[in-house]
Amino acid sequence: MAHKTRRVRKTLFPMLIGAAMLHAQSGIEPVRIERAGQSGWQFLKINGDARQAAMGGAFTAISSGDANAIFGNPASLVDVANVSIQLNIQQWVADISHQSLAAAVGLGSIGVVGVSVATLDYGDIPETVNTSLGAGLTSPLVTGNTYTARDIVMGVSFARQLTEKLSIGGSIRWMKQSIAELSMTNWSLDLGTLYYTGYRSLRIAITARNFGPDSRFAGWSEEYQTESDKVRMPLDFRAGIAMDVLEEKGGPHLLTLIVEGDHPNDGPEKFHAGINYGFEQTFFLRAGYRFNYDVQSFTFGVGLNYTIGTTFGTLNYAYLDFGVLKNVHMISLGAAL
Repeated sequence: MAHKTRRVRKTLFPMLIGAAMLHAQSGIEPVRIERAGQSGWQFLKINGDARQAAMGGAFTAISSGDANAIFGNPASLVDVANVSIQLNIQQWVADISHQSLAAAVGLGSIGVVGVSVATLDYGDIPETVNTSLGAGLTSPLVTGNTYTARDIVMGVSFARQLTEKLSIGGSIRWMKQSIAELSMTNWSLDLGTLYYTGYRSLRIAITARNFGPDSRFAGWSEEYQTESDKVRMPLDFRAGIAMDVLEEKGGPHLLTLIVEGDHPNDGPEKFHAGINYGFEQTFFLRAGYRFNYDVQSFTFGVGLNYTIGTTFGTLNYAYLDFGVLKNVHMISLGAAL
């Protein structure tokens, strides 16, 4: 047995060495397997808040949260003292419209409760079918009819400040996706944390979004003798860090820097970086960049805070560069009591 083992080693080792040398000489790199296209419910990735979007989409460690924190890091909801309402409107790429609404109420030491709804409308889509040309050949035919697709998600959120430095939050959401006569429903869970380190305003945040089961558009098909493929949720894990660089007490200027890493389950890792400058807590200029995206890159935005009577209002605008897909404009209107 020992003799056979030595013979196997003498045969195997040269083969492994030879394979390594062949790989090095050929220059063939190992195949990189990307996860793109391996999940559905992609509209859940769209954050309608113009304030967050203007800073490169980096939302984990943003402070001064309002009701729109529901769509980013729900832990930031703890900044809502009384009542906050946010309405977000945007024209997405390819004439797709996206709207969202969020409201949150502070309950003192109990925490903050919020509700939200977001919709995505794909508009009218020309119907195309395959017609037979004989001999197993087909040709596309535009019928003149149209169909549409719509997505909707509704949720309930809760956040609480556990200590002076640590806050936690979460959301549970129900969603429905429809295309023509087909539809499917599902649910998801979002979690977020926000921790102030104690060094100036330095804060660290972590979010985990879109936990939920797989779903199907249709059940068993007698015609095809199979079920539709399972649709996975677009799990998303993020970690971010932010700090107010200019934080002179009572000073007119505020400059905030934020950096964030994103690990999705259906694509390569991505990074977001943003900057926010505020003057007298009234006028704001924002910019950011999204790294390792196919088409998205620069983001810009402006903001205005104002007071009417006892109502505190916010108006935020964001511009997103989508490269060959042109650009996206976003507007968020808010009010706090």
